[in-house]
Amino acid sequence: MTDASSTDESSPDESSTDDRRVDQGASSQDRAPAEAAAPGSPVPAPDPLDELEWLTLPDLAERLGLRLTQVRRLLDDRVLVGIRRGERRVLSVPADFLDDEGPLPALAGTFTVLADSGLDDAEIIAWMTARDETLPGGPTPLAAIRAGHKTEVRRRAMEEAL
Repeated sequence: MTDASSTDESSPDESSTDDRRVDQGASSQDRAPAEAAAPGSPVPAPDPLDELEWLTLPDLAERLGLRLTQVRRLLDDRVLVGIRRGERRVLSVPADFLDDEGPLPALAGTFTVLADSGLDDAEIIAWMTARDETLPGGPTPLAAIRAGHKTEVRRRAMEEAL
């Protein structure tokens, strides 16, 4: 007799690496009512990640002209990072991580440095989009990379590990 709790209910197109991204990146609008601010308590600050444009994996596949499995490989290889967002917890990637030709080439190494320092995908995305007026080339690490300051961004990412 088979116990219903022991059956594998995952679909064939789900990757085992998606499990590490399941609970990352919840915004205040994604949280259950029990987690919402109680009446009379301060309202939580808006999530800066809500200001980004997000691409779901199917949208990303269409934009890049790739199959969905190839897009998932980009995430597995850390060429891109994504988090689950929205009401349906759909795995999504910031659109700013792409240019007209695909993923920004300088990001993969920066993602690796940040992951090696212990940051998860949600924290990596937050770090890449956090304002830092001292960066040359832009107010965020992502803007600085786009302006050609990859080395300075990676130096600061390495400081995260220390």
